[in-house]
Amino acid sequence: MKKISLIIAIFSAVLTNAQDTWVFDASHSTVGFSINHMVISEIDGQFNSFEGTIISSEDDLSDAKINFSISVASIDTSNEKRDGHLLAADFFDEVNHPKINFESTSISKNSNGNYTLVGNLFMHGVTKEVTLDMKYGGTIKDPWGNTKAGIKITGNLNRTDYGLNYNSVMEAGGLMIGEDIEITCKMELAKK
Repeated sequence: MKKISLIIAIFSAVLTNAQDTWVFDASHSTVGFSINHMVISEIDGQFNSFEGTIISSEDDLSDAKINFSISVASIDTSNEKRDGHLLAADFFDEVNHPKINFESTSISKNSNGNYTLVGNLFMHGVTKEVTLDMKYGGTIKDPWGNTKAGIKITGNLNRTDYGLNYNSVMEAGGLMIGEDIEITCKMELAKK
């Protein structure tokens, strides 16, 4: 009888700690950024090719382990000439650094679906720890019976921390291109 009780207890613990795997639904997600241009305005862009997984045992993703990879070649600022310059050695040097990777190291729940997400961001040959804000939008079943979840990740980083130093000073003063990049990722997840 003790063996049966022990087996039931172990089985229950395994079920309780079951982990779900989520993948990014690229057709319903965006990985965007914004940067100052000539001090007076902002330029928006996005990366169109990315992939990753989230592993979580909690329904609200409060213990999420995130691995995410972006193809640098997929940069899109709605200007082909500018995109070509961003891929060149002055900026991302896509030939030598084709991927931007993020791996979470911790997540903490704040309030109302808000989280603090900490992880390592690898870009342009440099890895730095970053702290980002994450908002959990909820989990639903879509009309076809698939389980979907939504998250929004926002934050800021300084591009020069990653060796993206290209710039020029304008005649009136001030930098042509800002150093601070605002990141906004709106992600729809699909449970595997």
